[in-house]
Amino acid sequence: MFKRRYLSALVIGAILSGCAGQANTAQPNISKSTATEQAAAQVSQAELANFAEWRHDFRRRALARGITPAVFDRAFEGVSLSPKVIKLDGGQAEFTRQIWDYLDTATSATRVSNGRQQWEKRKPVLQAIENRYGVDAKVVMSIWGMETNYGSYRGNTSTIEGLATLAFEGRRRDFAEAQLIAALQILQAGDISPEQMRGSWAGAMGHTQFMPTSYLQYAQDFTGDGKRDIWSEDPTDALASTAYYLSRFGWQHGQPWGVEVRLPDGFDYAQASQNNLQPVAYWRSQGITDINDRPLPDHGNAAILVPAGAHGPAFALFSNFKVIKRYNNATSYAMAVGHLGDKLAGGGEFRSPWPRDERALSRTEKEELQRRLTARGFDTKGADGVIGPNTISAIRAYQQSVSQVADGYASASLLKQLR
Repeated sequence: MFKRRYLSALVIGAILSGCAGQANTAQPNISKSTATEQAAAQVSQAELANFAEWRHDFRRRALARGITPAVFDRAFEGVSLSPKVIKLDGGQAEFTRQIWDYLDTATSATRVSNGRQQWEKRKPVLQAIENRYGVDAKVVMSIWGMETNYGSYRGNTSTIEGLATLAFEGRRRDFAEAQLIAALQILQAGDISPEQMRGSWAGAMGHTQFMPTSYLQYAQDFTGDGKRDIWSEDPTDALASTAYYLSRFGWQHGQPWGVEVRLPDGFDYAQASQNNLQPVAYWRSQGITDINDRPLPDHGNAAILVPAGAHGPAFALFSNFKVIKRYNNATSYAMAVGHLGDKLAGGGEFRSPWPRDERALSRTEKEELQRRLTARGFDTKGADGVIGPNTISAIRAYQQSVSQVADGYASASLLKQLR
């Protein structure tokens, strides 16, 4: 019921020419906002009617959850179907970036410099937040920098319209409707107005990009003004909310997210898995040291990570790394948060070089890699373009069969070899 109809090719083309982050190729004289408005204007009347029917039915469900008619009607005033959100939600990037390129941008000299300036400007409040929640200021600052570049871009999509579009579209309806109900509960509590409730197209809000359900559970009124305001120019409540979130998931004050390590010759790369937590004494017995050849520091159980395979840096990950991943489950994101935080606190670059001559594989190439491995008898359990545990195991088995270091790393040189 209420499944959206597909947009016409004309509408999709107009959206593609106007979306943020896309190359400005097709119509240089048409602004991004204008192109999006033109696309929206071409949504069929039938589709708008279906959206109106969905909204009517959702209103009934929202009222049954305790949302008042006045709050719902005020929140949905002027809300329509957003072709931009549909396009962004359905988009699947063909090309990806190597982790070192991602980290170069995420922890750039400019971002470090700006972050240090913001830290100095807000030092007393950041210290107070650290004292209350037991979360190091450097990681709170780092998440702020990663999420919105210290508040300089917090997103300008109406949270209600974005989530309503996602709920109507249906790909993740249950999730989107839960977030939408939570957003209405926030409005009903009076923390923000519908006009001010803006953020990313996917519903994340404020300086540190909280989803509405996370806001309800973890947002803090650190300023004491009676509102948990993560949207205003003052980031205090947002930074405190982030600290409280991390503290609830077990942040260990003063402990690192991880340390760069040196692996011994002949290391068994099958042990390099975030799920393979071992006491530091075990890793020491395997010959692993810190990057300066000193004994690996003991901060509790650790896992070994080799994000670029045997030819890049290696890391021992501690419990705080998993806490960062509760904020965003991507390994690259967690590494960037940890590395940026260390840099903000005076740390430097990783010591071991990245294999920068290795280009990133496109999704199509990853699918080809999986097909070629399977054809040679190293089953990847499907060819979906996602390098998961099955593909990594297949790569390791293939590498072992040809007497190579079995690091399980999916690279362009490996694909070339398989070809």
